[in-house]
Amino acid sequence: MASITDSSVKQLLGGRYIASLATTYPSGKIHIVAVWYLFDGEHIYVATSSQTRKARNVKAGSNVSVMIDSRDPVASFGVTIAGTAQILTGDASRKKNDGIHRRYLSEAALADPVVGPVFAGWEDLTIQITPVSVISWDMRELDRQALGGAFARNPSFFLPLER
Repeated sequence: MASITDSSVKQLLGGRYIASLATTYPSGKIHIVAVWYLFDGEHIYVATSSQTRKARNVKAGSNVSVMIDSRDPVASFGVTIAGTAQILTGDASRKKNDGIHRRYLSEAALADPVVGPVFAGWEDLTIQITPVSVISWDMRELDRQALGGAFARNPSFFLPLER
């Protein structure tokens, strides 16, 4: 079990990566979607619209999981956080969503008369996630411990990922 304070976990939570958010349909099926996020040292925040499946699922049940990984085949590391979620609305939501948009969009995008207003108006809720458990992995450690650094020495062992 890892911790929110572990260096690689802090790197992922503080970095600009794409996360995968998993919520549960009322029927029990899993819904998973790529999201932008913000971490404030205690909670993870995801901006969304009240019309989305993830928002409806959180309203129906608060258990969620978030996975963030470096998406680097040579130096892959990641974290999966299971937690509880609640919906923020109003000023609290607008403030968090603005912070999320500023992490992923340039000032030019935010100031653009088409782009800025779409993001500001479209995402009217924030999902606030309180971590309960943290699991991390680091393929660099596996490489060092089990493979003697073969991956680090031979990045060509990996086929290129699609972009």
